Amino acid sequence: MPKDKRLVESSLLKKGFCQDNAHHKFFYYQTMGGNLTHIHTYTSHGSKMNSLDDYLLNQMAKQCRLKNKQFLDLVDCSMDREGYEKILREKNLIDPLE
Repeated sequence: MPKDKRLVESSLLKKGFCQDNAHHKFFYYQTMGGNLTHIHTYTSHGSKMNSLDDYLLNQMAKQCRLKNKQFLDLVDCSMDREGYEKILREKNLIDPLE
């Protein structure tokens, strides 16, 4: 199901992603401990694209190292930042001591 691009971007920022504007809007994840990670995703600046379709949401989920449902939970706020970091720790993508 398509999602509003602004809603997805806003949710990522609330969950610890930092935004870097280039040709695309890049979002890099920063842990609660303040460490910048290699986990990132992006959206296009394209003015014609106001929503993200299932394919793009799937790609963003992969980039964030989540399954589709987990990514949608992150965006829809049923998964909080602590829950996201727990998943990243279980996958050994961030330091367990953070």
